[in-house]
Amino acid sequence: MSTENRRQAILGDWIEGARLRTLPAAAAPVFVGAAAAFALGAVHPARSVLALLVALLLQVGVNYSNDYSDGIRGTDDQRSGPQRLTGSGLARPRTVLKAALGCFAAAGVLGLFLVAISGTWPLIAAGIAAVAAAWFYTGGKHPYGYMGIGLSELFVFVFFGLMASVGTTWTHIPSAPWWLWLMASCLGLLSVAMLMVNNIRDIPTDSATGKKTVAVRLGQRASRILFSLCLLAPISVFFALPAAIGTHVIICILASLAWILAIFQPVYLVLSGVKGKDLIIVLKHTGFLTLGWALFVSALLISSTFA
Repeated sequence: MSTENRRQAILGDWIEGARLRTLPAAAAPVFVGAAAAFALGAVHPARSVLALLVALLLQVGVNYSNDYSDGIRGTDDQRSGPQRLTGSGLARPRTVLKAALGCFAAAGVLGLFLVAISGTWPLIAAGIAAVAAAWFYTGGKHPYGYMGIGLSELFVFVFFGLMASVGTTWTHIPSAPWWLWLMASCLGLLSVAMLMVNNIRDIPTDSATGKKTVAVRLGQRASRILFSLCLLAPISVFFALPAAIGTHVIICILASLAWILAIFQPVYLVLSGVKGKDLIIVLKHTGFLTLGWALFVSALLISSTFA
């Protein structure tokens, strides 16, 4: 889109383009992974900080990459969500692309340093796969994010759930007990919920531009039910905690009830059929719910070492 007669992007536009509302969900699995390592007897604050920076940079890189790729395809021309840099003409496509690549490069450098000091060299392959998945989500000639075959949800589950959580723990200690995989899976499903609500919001515009997301293929009702199920999944962790780390049953019951109350509003809004910009509120709420769940579980993991 031409930028003639349009104002150029200012710092606030670039911050909005980074979609900071997605960062809590990116940080959540790192917190759980680091807390799990602590519970297993490994304390490496510097590695935790590096893992967090890598996760945040990858997420911002994904956001700028999607902005660029969707913008040059015209997918964002009639979007109902926040204004995009490329689609609105606020920034040149090449500039947005450079921002995305810069974030990926910075994440790569920090990731290599983390791998070097922890000796977890196989994670290099996982990191390369994560960047490739981020780019080809909406980039390339045949982006899988436009196919609606579930790859978007699968990769979000794997990279923002399993890999981020278990990978963080592994950089601290070569251990990954079953309960960590359960926690990582729940975080992956919460990230899928964020993707789902974003795509539910964009069903009208995605349908018009030929972007076949899972939400477009499933339709409004089924997509909204799937979102709700993803939010319910983390309760399973509270049932497993007594056997996993010895958390008192009463605490787990209270935590389960608190989670049901916490997710009531976003689930109610989505199932009641709110659309467009109203779903942005749900997206923000889901992101902070993800972070809150992760911090609470992390606190339980850390406290278990003092029991």
